[in-house]
Amino acid sequence: MSEPARDILLLSGGTGGAKLALGIAEAFGPQRLSVIANSADDIEIYGSLVSPDPDLVSFWLGGLIDERGWGLRGDTFAVMDGLRELGEEVWFNLGDRDLAWCVKRSALLAGGDTATAALARLNGSIGQSVPVLPMSEQPVRTWVSTPEGGWCAFQEFMIRRGARGPIDGLEFRGADQAKPTAEVLAAIAAARTIVIGPSNPLASIAPILAVRGLAEALRGAAAPVIAVSPIVGGAVLKGPTAAFMAFAGRECSGAGVREHYGDLLDGIVADEQIESPPAGPALAALTTATRMDGPQERQALARAAVSFAESLA
Repeated sequence: MSEPARDILLLSGGTGGAKLALGIAEAFGPQRLSVIANSADDIEIYGSLVSPDPDLVSFWLGGLIDERGWGLRGDTFAVMDGLRELGEEVWFNLGDRDLAWCVKRSALLAGGDTATAALARLNGSIGQSVPVLPMSEQPVRTWVSTPEGGWCAFQEFMIRRGARGPIDGLEFRGADQAKPTAEVLAAIAAARTIVIGPSNPLASIAPILAVRGLAEALRGAAAPVIAVSPIVGGAVLKGPTAAFMAFAGRECSGAGVREHYGDLLDGIVADEQIESPPAGPALAALTTATRMDGPQERQALARAAVSFAESLA
């Protein structure tokens, strides 16, 4: 018997997108889902390549995420403790098994695997079957500038600088030389529903869309494209989304998210009423609960978002 088509495609950053990925897999079956993940937050550290967003999605889908929301459940931190004892400044905390995952990735890459193939092999080792696709094989890196600190790589902004805004610069370095992988383009072509997850529109989704030709592929897809707003109850649940939206001159609201994505969207999902703009075409909107505190909530949001997208086909 042939495998059903993977007809639901999700674009994801970290936590919000990863939770929705799990909700879709739970509600519709993992065999229907593919994920394009932001790899512009990647960092080379501790002698390995760490890929936070693709790995976070993989750990959520594999049922291995720690209750703190990142890393592997029950992981230990002996290597980090050992590095501190040796006088190293440990500003990027990585668990022992998480580090082993990243060391194995680096070995696979050194042996000739692509980033896509290496992550697929890692996911296979934990029995996780949903394709989690890095957006490009070529490196793209997010850099952030603040008035006080100047430019730094995204992980340094998030951890060393505590994600403190305001932000006065944002770059996706390497995006103009990068291109979507064959797997990414195939996933877009196969999709009948495309969902942009509730991840930071500027820091998590924009790097994906910045890869040369990827946004155009989404605009040319047969599937409707919808976005789920990361703004919940008028606020940001996690991370510096508000500072990034302010940098882009967007209101931190569902309406601001809709305005940011512009003509890429056929519809938007939010927990607030979104009125049609006074000028320009109206955009379909679904108002529904978007918090994902547990399995029931994330599955309900997955069903609502996918059904809404299907209604726009």
